[in-house]
Parts: sequence; structure tokens; C-alpha cells
Amino acid sequence: MEVTRIFDLLDNYLDNYPDREVALASKRNNSWQKLGIKEYVELTNALSYSMMNLGIRSGDKVGIVSGNRPEWNIIDFATMQIGAVSVPIYPTISQDDYQHILNHAEMKMIFIDGKELRKKLEPILPQMKQLQEVITFSEQETRYKHFEQLIQLGKQYPQPEKLSEIKKAIKETDLATIIYTSGTTGVPKGVMLSHSNIVNNFKNVAEIPAKWNNKALSFLPVCHAYERMLVYLYHYLGISIYYVENLATISQSIKEINPTMMTCVPRLLEKIYDKLYISGKKLGPAKRMIYYWAFRLATKYQLENNSLWYNLQSRIADKLIYSQWRSAIGGNFDIIVSGGSAIQPQMASFFSAIGMPVFEGYGLSETSPVIAVSRRGKNQRRFGTVGTALPGVEVKISSQHEILCRGHNVMMGYYKAPELTAEVIDSEGWFHTGDTGEMTPEGLLVITGRLKSMFKTSFGKYVNPQLIESKFSESPFIENIVVLGENRKFAAALIVPDFAYLKTWCENNGITYTTNAEIITNEEVNKKIREEISRYNRFFGDYEQIKRYRLIADEWSVANGILSPTLKIKRKILEKRYAEDIETLFS
Repeated sequence: MEVTRIFDLLDNYLDNYPDREVALASKRNNSWQKLGIKEYVELTNALSYSMMNLGIRSGDKVGIVSGNRPEWNIIDFATMQIGAVSVPIYPTISQDDYQHILNHAEMKMIFIDGKELRKKLEPILPQMKQLQEVITFSEQETRYKHFEQLIQLGKQYPQPEKLSEIKKAIKETDLATIIYTSGTTGVPKGVMLSHSNIVNNFKNVAEIPAKWNNKALSFLPVCHAYERMLVYLYHYLGISIYYVENLATISQSIKEINPTMMTCVPRLLEKIYDKLYISGKKLGPAKRMIYYWAFRLATKYQLENNSLWYNLQSRIADKLIYSQWRSAIGGNFDIIVSGGSAIQPQMASFFSAIGMPVFEGYGLSETSPVIAVSRRGKNQRRFGTVGTALPGVEVKISSQHEILCRGHNVMMGYYKAPELTAEVIDSEGWFHTGDTGEMTPEGLLVITGRLKSMFKTSFGKYVNPQLIESKFSESPFIENIVVLGENRKFAAALIVPDFAYLKTWCENNGITYTTNAEIITNEEVNKKIREEISRYNRFFGDYEQIKRYRLIADEWSVANGILSPTLKIKRKILEKRYAEDIETLFS
């Protein structure tokens, strides 16, 4: 059947992949709980019947506060196929943000995953005037209805004819979901996306030819537009989806299920890269020499025009080293999609060379989300670029070097905020991304930074911190770095060392490693960091170079609010938290 609304994916799945044993799976209590497509559709319809019986109508907002699990998808589809609006909410946001979103969206029903999340939300639930139903996933939460109760209610009182009538009446241009994303003010804005926005996005992304894709690993938050669209893509292509239990079990899960595809953010690949690099230090002299020869060779790989000599060396390296790495990492990857932030070109080269092909994409929640993506084919993919614009999407670079796009992917607008919508979508329909970029002669898009992240020194020189941060992140000693210097005489940085790598380095150099806080005061460690700063400063002009830096012993994570769910640094929060350290840098 033709897919024009998001929920059409389920009927399409049944028509084209009726015998697929696993449509969704998640790990619970150390075992994979698997769901076939027929049961998946039955549960989704049962939940739709139940929601209709509970008074949820077309246009009503239904919230989902949950990690990745099959129930998330069931709720999402069940909501949209009765004409209601699915509103996914990050499980990691603050109580103030929850209060704003629930009130702003006028939520009628909300599903909450887990005791801790329920405790976080419970104090504000009585203030929600529109809220009628709170549903949990645990039968032990006796104060509220639970998910299984609604499934049983739907099975007991089915309404297939009414559901069919409602589905037929839903248009592709209707509002399907609201995704709340933080703006520059920190107040979450509701991005309104239609069925057409998202369907066009995954249909056009599906044009990336896949050789043997049949299993996808998912660990990024499915409530984020990036992972969510790709989950819809997996449905469209009949790819089985395996949800990781938590971030700590990714490696184990890869080895267990041998996925052929996954999405990730650059930081995950950087951690694998660093781990492989460190592993070579433990080898004897002869093996270590071969190991690092193969390592350096992989970083020089190009998608086209590798010499015959390079290809011969690569085949030898694959037999001796790369095949062992793939076996250690697990998986049988046909494609790894990297997004959320720019990946270093040498990192993309490295993984593609060892048989884990990296395809980079770019977009925002407001663009459903993909604007451009790398694809197979001549002049469709190059390291250091995010590929070409999707079919039906126009991209141009403004006089300020800002990336603008126009097409079927641009959102309907911000919910209940026409003035904010007008700030980013101009009268000609161009969406202003806030990112800076340039186009190659072949039409490949290169991201160069964030317009609002750029700053001017007190000498009037413009500095693009993201370019500097990206280059310095190539150092195995650096986990995270933020470059600062707005209206200051020079650029400076806060740096979180890669403590795992640093610990190994200390062991190899006879330095006693105690705690993170103590090791960053060690003179030998600081000498090495100064050498790394000097090494990477050479790639930049004098006014861009880092003149001073401060090492930070804290972990920057999603849990403590420094990193976004896609592991981007929240600069304003960081600058507030480390205000004294920053002042010290410039004093």
C-alpha cells in the first residue's frame, strides 16, 4: 500500500513483511523480548480502541515520557491513527520544563515510564488542568491505570469500524506530532510536524541503497526527531529494531544481535576509536608496529581514487587487523548513520576503511529532521561533508553564510507561537537554520559552525569555536572542549580530558594515577596537555589559537545537564556553571 500518513507504516509492514519474526525487540531482565508485526499491530489497535473509549479525540495531545521500548512505538502509532497528536518528551529534562510542556501542549493523556519519572512528574500533575489520564507501564503503580490495563480494555471493547473511519479521514497535511526543543531562551518550543513532513523525509532517506540491512540497533532517544525518523524508516524497509537496555550495554548488544545498521553520534565512534588505539599499547614491539601501521592507514582511506598500492595495503591490513577489530566490536554493519553533530573526517575515513561505513547526515527538528544526507553513488558522499540535499528540498547559503532550506521537510511552525515561527521561516518559505556552511562544486553541504556560537574578540576578529573544537577533539587526550572569548583579547578553553586514555598514558609513563581531580594537577600531565594544545594550535591563525585553558575534572553528561540527548554541549548552562573558572582564564 502507499504510505502517506505515518501510521500507514503498519499496514505497509503487514503487506510487505508479514512473516517478519521480529519487528521490535528490547532487552528486559537480561533477555530479548521480541514482538512480531502481527502482534504489534494488534496491540496498537487495542490501545487505539482503549484511548477512544477513554475519550481521546482528534487533535487531543498525548504525551510519552519514556525511554526506548516497544511500548513507545505502540503508543505513538495508536495516538496518531485516531487523529490525536503524539507529544514525545525527553525523560531527562527538568521539572520546570515538564511543567511548561504539559501546560503549553494542554496534554489530555500522558504515559510515564518508571517509578523515578513518575516521582519527578507527580508534584506537577495536579496543576495540569487539561490532563485526564495518567498511565504508567507498571502494574505496581496502583494509583494510576497501567499500560496493560488499557490493552485489555481495548481488546474487550474493540471498535474496528470506527477506527477505520477515523483513519480514512486523516489527511497527510494534518498535524501528527509536536516535538519540544529548547530555543536560545531555554524555554522549550513546540515544533509542529505533519504526516507529510515526516513521511517525505523517511521515503527520501530510504533512497540510500542498502546491501544487506535486516537488523537495526537503536540506543539514541527515540523521542528525538533524528532517531524517531530513522525508526520509521526501519518500519518502511522492514528492518527489525532492537532497543538497547541502556548506554552501558551497547557493546554487549552489538555482539549479541549482530546489527547491520545503527545510528549514532560522533562521540560514540570517538570512544570506540580511542579504545582501539589504546589496545595497541599492550602489544609487543613487532605486533604493535603492525597494529599502528594499520591504524594510520585507515585514517587515510578515501571513498574514491585510492591508489593500487593503498588498496593492496588495505587488504593486508584487513586480514591482519581490521577483521579482528570487527570481530571485537561485533555487528555486520552495512551502514552507520552519524548525526547530531559533525564527525571528524579522519574518524569517518577510519571506520569506513575497517568495514563499518559511516554516512553523515544533517538536519534539525524543525526540518523533520533531515536536510541533507550522504548516499551511495558518485559525488553523493565525501568525508567532511553531510552529503547532498534530499530530493524536494532546496538548500542555499545566505550572505552571512547561514544555511537556509525550503521544501516538504520544513515544519508547520512552532505551536502557539506564530511570532517565533516568523523569526525562522521568511516570507519566501526559507527556513533559517542558524548553522553556517558552504557547498562544494558537486553540491555537497559542509557545516562550518553555528551562527550564534561565533564570537568576536575585543580586537574585532571573528572566531568560529566549533571549527577549533572539532580539530582539538582529534587529540586522544581530549574528551570535551569548549572555546570561549566573546569580547575578550584572546580565545581560551575549558577542557575535560579523556580520563580513560589519560590513565593508560600515565601507566605507560610511570605516573601514579589517583583521582581525576588530582591527576589534572600533575605537572607531567599538564606538560603533555600543553604539547597537545601547541600541536593543534598550529592549524589556526594567531587570533584563533587557544592562549589559555583550564582542565576540568567533572564529567559532562546528559544527566548533569551539560550535554543534550544527542551529546551536544549546552554552552549557556556550561558558561553559568563554570563562570568563576572562565573569569580566571581571562583575568
